[in-house]
Amino acid sequence: MTEFSHRVEQVSISGIREVFEAAGEDAINLGLGQPDFPTPDHAREAAIEAIEAGEAGAYTSNKGTESLREAIAHRYDADQGLDVYPEHVVATAGGSEALHIALEAHVDPGQEVVFPDPGFVSYDALTRLAGGDPTPVPLREDLTMDPTTVEDAITEDTAAFVVNSPANPTGAVQSPDDIREFARIADEHDVLCLSDEVYEHIVFEGEHRSPLEFARTDNVVVVGACSKTYSMTGWRLGWVTGSNRRIERMLRVHQYGQACATAASQHAAEAALTGPQDAVDEMVAAFEERRDVLLDGLADIGLECPTPHGAFYAMPKVPAGFVDEVIDRGVIVVPGDAFGEHGEGYARISYAVDVETLKAALEIMGDAAEAVR
Repeated sequence: MTEFSHRVEQVSISGIREVFEAAGEDAINLGLGQPDFPTPDHAREAAIEAIEAGEAGAYTSNKGTESLREAIAHRYDADQGLDVYPEHVVATAGGSEALHIALEAHVDPGQEVVFPDPGFVSYDALTRLAGGDPTPVPLREDLTMDPTTVEDAITEDTAAFVVNSPANPTGAVQSPDDIREFARIADEHDVLCLSDEVYEHIVFEGEHRSPLEFARTDNVVVVGACSKTYSMTGWRLGWVTGSNRRIERMLRVHQYGQACATAASQHAAEAALTGPQDAVDEMVAAFEERRDVLLDGLADIGLECPTPHGAFYAMPKVPAGFVDEVIDRGVIVVPGDAFGEHGEGYARISYAVDVETLKAALEIMGDAAEAVR
């Protein structure tokens, strides 16, 4: 009888999904990792125009349309002053597929992948699906990842380490000095630095910097997406960029697993990347206001929370029983250990909801905190 692969048996359904299923239909959802803003009009209109013109019904190049890849390269130049060549970009079905093909192309069975703990749930799962060995490392008190901790975790069996800034689930933004160190580690240890930058434009304090800026070798691969920046999670349009030899290997995985990103989504993404960026600025300003409301509310409740400088998540320390109590009272938050062993004692809160909803949730969280103390 055919059984299941060892790789898939090591992976379970995300703890985030389990929380959603446990909550009632009318619950306030502070667990969802997507912006609550509409996709910009010009992006939606571009997709409609492409469909009506008959330009979205066929395969594109495996890498994606040339004009989309040019638009992605343009954004790296305009926003970060980085030289990214269109031929060194593969458009993918969201940032998730970009992470998947990067790990599949670089990790052999038994090789290690170092990543932050707490960290995005896909890092562990995708490492296992690639046959690799997950190697989570704890974070600093401010929930940033320490380059020294990463370097200490690297062995002869390490294939890659993951950097995520701004980060999910913590909202942490790595300093430029940290990012420079991550590039150095990749260069000196000859290991891949996989930089997950899907929240790159959602920064409140400090600045987003990429290891790609500092690397002297081609040991940096960057994942990006339209999902968070342009509120396009459902469009499933991301990308991966790296050197020609790395792109060629990742393209092999993408070609057989996906063929190409959805054509209509590519047209929408191109318009989002090349069109007015006002909607991004407005969204970031709204997230910053919400963050401040949340931090003030958590402080009033008596919950300690490192200040998130980006993304739209906060990760306060919470008392035992808090998450279950909050969910029972009709507010969805995600237990920190859903993001790794070192997330225990924390909860992830997404503030991708309006201020009034956030204030209502804070009242409930205050009552829940009193109940479990």
